Amino acid sequence: MENKYGTKNVYLVGLMGAGKTTIGRSLAKRLNLDFIDSDREIEARTGVNIPTIFEIEGEEGFRKREAQVIADLSRLSGRVVGTGGGAVLRPENRANLKVSGFVVYLNVPPHILLERTRHDRNRPLLQVADPLLKLKELFLQRDPLYREVADLVIDGSRTNAQGVLQLLIKEVGDRWKL
Repeated sequence: MENKYGTKNVYLVGLMGAGKTTIGRSLAKRLNLDFIDSDREIEARTGVNIPTIFEIEGEEGFRKREAQVIADLSRLSGRVVGTGGGAVLRPENRANLKVSGFVVYLNVPPHILLERTRHDRNRPLLQVADPLLKLKELFLQRDPLYREVADLVIDGSRTNAQGVLQLLIKEVGDRWKL
């Protein structure tokens, strides 16, 4: 479907708690686009929450479902999509993101992510004895993959959500000639 934004989506990638959903919703509203959270899409398709999928199918089962959702979303256009934090783990997801959209990496350090996610029980990978250590491990593993797909890297530790939103509106506007 062709629209004033062409055939591209805006994808927000980053670790859990980076602000993909919060910023994505605001960006979509400002650009008058639909916002899709890939994790919520998985939940809608399965009828259960992410922790339940992890419990029944394990991380591998979840990642398969996630890959299907990313593939389906990459066939849409003119959307703002908040991906799950691990969406970049599969090469096919990285390829789909790159070819179908403008990818923004919200880079936030683990200690800030811990503060944002500390009380959230809907994050199965953080249900461990030392969540900060887990966030550091995830960061080391995923940061190079986020950078590989990113058209823009935003340092989320130095600006608030409103500042990130203003920067994204400018960048998307410049690239899509709004």
